Amino acid sequence: MKTSDFFYELPQQLIAQTPAEPRDSARLLVYDRKTKSTQHRHFYGVTDYLKKGDVLVVNNTKVLPARIYGKKRGTGGKIEFLLLKRLDLDRWEVILKPGRIAKPGAVFDFSDKLSAEILSVEQDGTRIVRFSCDGVFEDVLAQIGEMPLPPYITQKLQDKKRYNTVYSKVDGSAAAPTAGLHFTDALLQKVKDMGVEVVEVLLHVGLGTFRPVKVEDVTQHHMHSEYYSVSEQAAQRINAAKAEGRRIICVGTTSVRTLESAADENGVVHAGSGNTEIFIYPPYKFKAVDCLITNFHLPESTLIMLVSALCSREEILAVYNEAVREKYRFFSFGDAMLIL
Repeated sequence: MKTSDFFYELPQQLIAQTPAEPRDSARLLVYDRKTKSTQHRHFYGVTDYLKKGDVLVVNNTKVLPARIYGKKRGTGGKIEFLLLKRLDLDRWEVILKPGRIAKPGAVFDFSDKLSAEILSVEQDGTRIVRFSCDGVFEDVLAQIGEMPLPPYITQKLQDKKRYNTVYSKVDGSAAAPTAGLHFTDALLQKVKDMGVEVVEVLLHVGLGTFRPVKVEDVTQHHMHSEYYSVSEQAAQRINAAKAEGRRIICVGTTSVRTLESAADENGVVHAGSGNTEIFIYPPYKFKAVDCLITNFHLPESTLIMLVSALCSREEILAVYNEAVREKYRFFSFGDAMLIL
């Protein structure tokens, strides 16, 4: 299977630059795999497709304001850091620019309370750095950091909270699990009042989610690693639902990757945590996931490949082309799709 098999034409003006207000006013394209039919709704109507006993799996990761700007100590050279992954209390993996001034031993100041020393340069160009912080690191980051919006969003985000879901809890992501951005507190409560179980799992989203697939043979692509965690309670609730024939509906590809990483060949989800490099593309037999709520994804990306595995490449490209004709908004702040 070739990377180019997942290409579609997308006019630049359909790339969403700002989030929908209110959150649940975004459009929703519903695709029924049994009838191969589509419906065009708004996200607040997602409850029409849910029923008592369904399990809605959400990713409760929280995006850090992980883009920070500083100066090199001694020379004043300007630097931009993007925090990728916390390694321990004060060490982080980061990407930065310009790289030429960030050699091991270099120290950068970001405020009077935060500085960082370059410890090593990794093979892929990322750096391992040690931060020194006067105060609580997260508090300082909240004051000086910017949200790490993807490169196709060129407008500045006015409200940092808008790039997080209303159920975000655990700091650690470099990008948002964007399908969940469409839920409001009121809509989520309505879902629960219907008798739908909402189960939280965790996957810290890395920037690898935006990196293009650079090989033509899909099987040769090396997937980035991301940390995930499934609690004992979450595993029990999902497994009970599966045993009773109830639907598992994932909100976002990150929730899919979490469950499929934690499930065995029999579809039993096991509690635990670790790093996953799971790469889902057609043909793939899903072990735990039945349905998916997702955004529209970049052409030739690992994400459109994952969604294609749930249906087929031909079906998904047909749906995407319909979304283009209907002028849906695409990518992080764009509209949503429900695959039943």
